[in-house]
Amino acid sequence: MTTADEIRAALGLERLPLEGGYFVETYRSAESLPGSALPEGCDGPHSLGTAIYYMVTPDTFSAMHRLCSDEVYHFYAGSPVEMLQLHPGGAVKTVTLGPDILGGMQVQAVVPKGVWQGSHLIKGGEFALLGTTMAPGFDPADYEHGNREELIRSFPEARELIMALTRD
Repeated sequence: MTTADEIRAALGLERLPLEGGYFVETYRSAESLPGSALPEGCDGPHSLGTAIYYMVTPDTFSAMHRLCSDEVYHFYAGSPVEMLQLHPGGAVKTVTLGPDILGGMQVQAVVPKGVWQGSHLIKGGEFALLGTTMAPGFDPADYEHGNREELIRSFPEARELIMALTRD
């Protein structure tokens, strides 16, 4: 069986310091959009689109964060991943990305702009290889890192998962 280390090496994945996990950008459009054409909260210009590979392992997770444009996740290989989404207005949604489509897992999930998101392996998982695509494309200036106390105050019913998906 292929290991997480072998996949990281083959794809050139590097540690993602603030969010956590491992990633490599695989596509960035050469064309861009001006700031006036972007969703509210995005500072321009931005590439028309971007794509990455992203991996979580037992010792990593995707910390709670939000972006100013929609992000589409794709499940490629490995163990299932639990994703927490905290929507404006208070809605809490949990999505399981994984291979068991008939069992209710999803191989693709959309995180709408402005939604707090974080994810981790299901207990006992070895790794998960995911991908994300964004249009307009990702810009590091758009990344907003979640604050544990503020998120718990706004979404108390998701306290346990927020604790698991944030750092002190």
